[in-house]
Amino acid sequence: MKSNIYPTAVQDGWRVTHLGRLLGHAMRRFDERVLTLMAHDVQVPLALSNLAAKAQISAAHIHLMRHLALSGSRLVDLAASAGMSKQAMAHLVAQCEAWGLVEKSADSRDARAKQIVFTALGLQWLGGFERAVQRAEAEFTQEVGADIATVVKIGLEAYANAYA
Repeated sequence: MKSNIYPTAVQDGWRVTHLGRLLGHAMRRFDERVLTLMAHDVQVPLALSNLAAKAQISAAHIHLMRHLALSGSRLVDLAASAGMSKQAMAHLVAQCEAWGLVEKSADSRDARAKQIVFTALGLQWLGGFERAVQRAEAEFTQEVGADIATVVKIGLEAYANAYA
C-alpha cells in the first residue's frame, strides 16, 4: 500500500500559480526578449550584439546596467541597489569592464573608492537596452491588451515602490 504523508485535502496547484512564481517567470521572459532584441539591433555595436546573441550577456549584466547611475556609482552602492553581494557585483563589473561597457575612475568623495561609470560604448549599449525594453513593453501590451498592461504596470509600481 502506498503511503502518503500529506493529507489528501492539501492541494498542490498553488505552488505553480502563486504571484511570486508568475512574476519570476514573467521577468525571465521579459529579460530574454530584451536580450534577443538587443542581439538584432543594428545600432548596438556588433561585438556587443554578438555577445547577446551567444547568450554571454545575461540578465545579471542587464541588472548591473539597470542600477548603474548615469553619473556613476560606487561598487558598494551599486551592489546594494541591485540587491547583490559586493563580490557578485564586482564580478559583473569586471566582465563589463573587459567588454568596454564600463570603467573605473577615481571617486571625488573618497580617494580610496572607485566610481563605476559608463564608457561611450556602454552608453551606446544602454541606448540599445532602452530601445529593446520599449519594444518588449509594446509587445507585452499587444499580447495582453492595453487595459491589462496598464493595470499590471500600475499594480507592479505600487507593489515595488513599497520595497524601494
